[in-house]
Amino acid sequence: MREFFVKKSILPGFSLSLGFTIFYLSLFVLIPLSMIFLKTSTLTFQQFIQVITAERTLAAYRLSFGTAFVSAGINAVFGLIVAWVLVRYTFPGKRIVDAMVDFPLALPTAVAGIALTELYVPTGWLGQYLQMAGIKGAFSPVGITIALTFIGLPFVVRTVQPVLEDLDPQIEEAAASLGANRWQTVTMVILPVIFPALLTGVTLAFARAIGEYGSVIFIAGNMPMKTEIAPLLIMTKLEQYDYPGATAIAVGMLLISFVLLAAANFFQWLTSKNLGKV
Repeated sequence: MREFFVKKSILPGFSLSLGFTIFYLSLFVLIPLSMIFLKTSTLTFQQFIQVITAERTLAAYRLSFGTAFVSAGINAVFGLIVAWVLVRYTFPGKRIVDAMVDFPLALPTAVAGIALTELYVPTGWLGQYLQMAGIKGAFSPVGITIALTFIGLPFVVRTVQPVLEDLDPQIEEAAASLGANRWQTVTMVILPVIFPALLTGVTLAFARAIGEYGSVIFIAGNMPMKTEIAPLLIMTKLEQYDYPGATAIAVGMLLISFVLLAAANFFQWLTSKNLGKV
């Protein structure tokens, strides 16, 4: 029976490794998440629904998930372009450009938030030009989207880049020799191969954007019903010692995020499965 469920491996130590894995995940993932649900359980079901459907909470949800979705879509396009340039072309300063991709991961989020705010305020280097065009860069949903795009770019680039490196350029040459134009080569040959990786990177960027706090609070303006993100609302509840209310909002975010990420992963699995049949 044990041999039916466990595939034999040449390397020993499966039981010890599995036990350590379960212990580690339980200690740092399952137990902390379960405490959120336990604290929320002190509320009645009616109180829980009242908290997560409050007008201020719904506005924070819409802003957080909406800007996260938009920023993930932007990174899907430009992250793919950046990865393509880094893999397919050789140019002076390529190593510097490649290192710059990781800057959003290396910078403290507060530093990134302050830098973006100074850049996009109405008197900032870029904010003044946006102001001329009638666009409010900082202290608006636009500013939040900019911050989330900034912190999400590395996830897309670093996920797609290895797949592009493994993609043999001769495949593109073969498609061209068979009469495919450049657009057909990209959409029918290259994109289907890298799409699962691209979707994975976009999913990671989206997940990071939903919970981002440090780089957003500076550029958001934090105005209730307008530029208040859900993580900030949770912090506000905590400062008011409303711990059940804070955990209720967190549970709502967790459930919505789980559904969206599960759907994205299912779509990724379905795409990979269909590609395997080709």
